Amino acid sequence: MKKLFTTVFVSFLALSLSAQNTSMLQGYVKDSRTEEPLIGASVVVEDLGLGSITDINGFYQIKNVPTQTVNMTASYVGYQQLTRFNVVVRSAGNPDLNFELEEAVEALQDIVVVANPFDKLPETPLSIQSLSAEEIATYPGGNNDIAKVVQSLPGVAGSVGGFRNDVIIRGGAPNENVYYLDGVEIPNINHFSTQGSAGGPVGLLNVSFIEGVKLSTTAFHSRYDNPLSGVLQFDQRKGNNEKFKGNVRISSSEAALTGEGPLFKGEKEKANTTYLLSVRRSYLQALFQVIGLPILPDYWDYQYKINHKMGEYDELNLIGIGSVDDFSVKAPEDFDAEQQAVLEQVPIIRQWSTTSGISWKRRFKNGKGYMQTTASTNILNNIFNRYDDNEAETGLYFSNDSRETERKLRYEYTRFAGEWTLGGGLSVQQASYTNSTLNNVANITYVSDFSFWKYGLFAQASRSYFDQKLDFSIGLRSDANSFSTQGNQLIQTFSPRVSLSYVMDEARRWRLNGSAGRYFKIPPYTIFGFQNSAGAFANKDAKYIRSDHAVLGVEYLVTSSARFTLEGFIKKYANYPVSISDGISLANKGAGFEVLGNEAVVSSGLGRTYGAEFLFQQKFNGSLYAILAYTLYWSEFSGLSGEYLPSLWDSRHLLTFTGGYKFGNNWELGIRNRFVGKTPYVPVDKAATFAAYPAVILDYSQLGGPKLGVFNQLDIRIDKKWNFRKVSLDVFLEVQNALAQNNPSQPSYGLARMDDGSIENPSRLVEITQSPSSVLPGLGIVLDF
Repeated sequence: MKKLFTTVFVSFLALSLSAQNTSMLQGYVKDSRTEEPLIGASVVVEDLGLGSITDINGFYQIKNVPTQTVNMTASYVGYQQLTRFNVVVRSAGNPDLNFELEEAVEALQDIVVVANPFDKLPETPLSIQSLSAEEIATYPGGNNDIAKVVQSLPGVAGSVGGFRNDVIIRGGAPNENVYYLDGVEIPNINHFSTQGSAGGPVGLLNVSFIEGVKLSTTAFHSRYDNPLSGVLQFDQRKGNNEKFKGNVRISSSEAALTGEGPLFKGEKEKANTTYLLSVRRSYLQALFQVIGLPILPDYWDYQYKINHKMGEYDELNLIGIGSVDDFSVKAPEDFDAEQQAVLEQVPIIRQWSTTSGISWKRRFKNGKGYMQTTASTNILNNIFNRYDDNEAETGLYFSNDSRETERKLRYEYTRFAGEWTLGGGLSVQQASYTNSTLNNVANITYVSDFSFWKYGLFAQASRSYFDQKLDFSIGLRSDANSFSTQGNQLIQTFSPRVSLSYVMDEARRWRLNGSAGRYFKIPPYTIFGFQNSAGAFANKDAKYIRSDHAVLGVEYLVTSSARFTLEGFIKKYANYPVSISDGISLANKGAGFEVLGNEAVVSSGLGRTYGAEFLFQQKFNGSLYAILAYTLYWSEFSGLSGEYLPSLWDSRHLLTFTGGYKFGNNWELGIRNRFVGKTPYVPVDKAATFAAYPAVILDYSQLGGPKLGVFNQLDIRIDKKWNFRKVSLDVFLEVQNALAQNNPSQPSYGLARMDDGSIENPSRLVEITQSPSSVLPGLGIVLDF
């Protein structure tokens, strides 16, 4: 041990002596519309007097940049300047920093026009939020988990207690969102995901791949099918085209290795083909076993991207992502009533998923548009079992062994015609679903195996008027399928949407935004695949779920790096599936470890969510960055009775503050505080649960009655970075629930037991005393080379 310590100390000392205080930044500057390189654009590091001019390829390079956090600005004659905030300069591992500039508005004399650094799209002028790679990587309490990071954005809630990565937007259900990775749809972004819904306790995406994240909570572009509440777009960066780079990330729950570099470079300075590749492994199962917890979550995942430039105008992207998840249990050595109940009641999950896709983008030589073709395949294989004895895996009383497979093709054509941007296209999907279900509690057994086609048509048109003071966009979409009773009637899913954005002052600080639209989502395959006792598909007449949005908001640019927004919104739902057996909307399910939709339903449910949302955002200004978001909302859905009841997401109040302060010598402090109001829950039916134990039966007749207490959690993260000649080291300490506040959780029940763990005779069901919430510290390192 002494020898090992000496070796580590000497190695660290050697690295310290080779510390490097400067580095190099590089990237590309392009036209945001045509993606043509901008030759002679200026890129400067603010306040340091450093800069560069782009070459014939739009490429720039700035040397001798201090290893600290900076802001960078790109500018070009006739274009609006753009600033990249919170750029962390490392001695190794700096990704390309790219800029896409928009054409400038003609300035009036004596009027100072404030450049808007926040993302704005004609079709989505409001309710769009974005996070940079650095904001994701240093998010306090996130543990490099993108799904958790998204919960800091306005209007976005997670599961109460913070255990699952559900993305609940403005009172909608967790399965109302869609996810795109470089334009390829991925069905879920979490390990141990809930089939038919979303969620899961651990994120699937590797933060080292991500260049940025955009969240749209309304006014969705017509190219996206199935969003009712949100579209999350994850943009991956390209691999380095000059040399091999990589990083190692180790945290309290997992280890990840990422590599990138050129392929087929030869003697060229820059390769036309690059790769990004990562593999990640959890060790939660070992950690939980050491500290005596009965659950053993185990997972692997991988991610890759290959980019190939076929010439000046053609580009190919090949991406892939997948996971292998195993959730098992093992009894702790010492008896604990709470852990015993968990041991008996949790499901045994063995799940794997994979998504791969290839996209070809061809830009027109005259700069008048582009076309993009994307083909992809995704598979979710889910084995979900419940046993009388989970540890021995005997006494099977519930089993769901299923596989979902989708093969997708989407073509999109975009044309720039004067002031107009016109687009349209089509999508075709072939879906296959197999399911073998055994449910002894509900006396249901069936086997499903079927395939069907889905297809959609879409169009979008956008234009600016009055020197870009008024932005206007209109979109149309319609979808159909060959399985459901009304599936092939395109008119049934005709979904128009329109957006307007108006600049109200000459300095362009005030902007009024509004949108209205209709959106549809096909029911989950679990609903279509359910069979009744006669062996018939009981839900073949299930309809597309409909959601109508109307949003009005105002935005004010306080400075060139700060803004506030205020929005009012309403969403109205129709055709929501309602459980025949439980009498409630399926909008109130899907946030637990279960299979959503594996039951008989009727498409008669209605719903409404409405409220107001405030946001203040300060981009990095030299030392500080912050996001303060508050949402007041109501969320209600109807069941078989037709009566509106508060949903399980009806917390009313969401208040989130996320911020950071950067000290000298590469120290950084980040904090996040989340407050969630009282949340309804469904209590346990004690008599039915005792009769069916270890199955837990909920009493849905009490929905809208009992509520959990308020949730409040403070997370803190401290980062310290060291820069050496060939490597960069980031060591971080995360403290979740730093104030040790007791998070609310609904009562749980188990069989009464003696002190030695044996069941009392006669047996009875008792409420389990739950352990108070505790502070959760975690340590991690990121090594870039």
